[in-house]
Amino acid sequence: MADEGDVLKNLDPAAAPNGDDNAPVAGIISQYVKDLSVENPNAPAAYRWQDAPKMDVQFNIGAQAASEDVTEVELKITVTAKMEQGTAYIIDLAYCGLVGLRNMNEAQSHAFIYAEAPRILFPFARRVVSDAIRDAGFAPLMLDPIDFNGLYIQRMQQKRAEEGQGGAAPAAGAPAGGEG
Repeated sequence: MADEGDVLKNLDPAAAPNGDDNAPVAGIISQYVKDLSVENPNAPAAYRWQDAPKMDVQFNIGAQAASEDVTEVELKITVTAKMEQGTAYIIDLAYCGLVGLRNMNEAQSHAFIYAEAPRILFPFARRVVSDAIRDAGFAPLMLDPIDFNGLYIQRMQQKRAEEGQGGAAPAAGAPAGGEG
């Protein structure tokens, strides 16, 4: 496997051969399923239920530094299908990507981690969720696209408004829409 520094260097096609590579660089190094839980608590009875399920979809974005230039971004998705008789299934996915960031200010890197990286990871996570539901014996669910950039901007505006009113800043682990 290539060294993360080599991968980051290769992300910047404009990097000068003399090592003067101070242009901002960001990119996905790797992506993977970190945790996947498929629960079918009422099988086999759930396969006989006829009513349409009520779907509850929750998502959250988390991040933690993996090294100086690499951050692990986690897109957590939980899908619960409930019917009149009970819960048909619960899918819990933690889909992650290693994101390389170099020569970026804090605002740029924060925006990439909490808006752009989840946007890139989401189609792959959506496929994992759909396949898991299908493999559990139910009709696949295709999650609607999510405007992570719009949610990020909304969250930043909300945070600024709360700080401007003298209120406490939102907690770092804000649910259902990402961190702020």
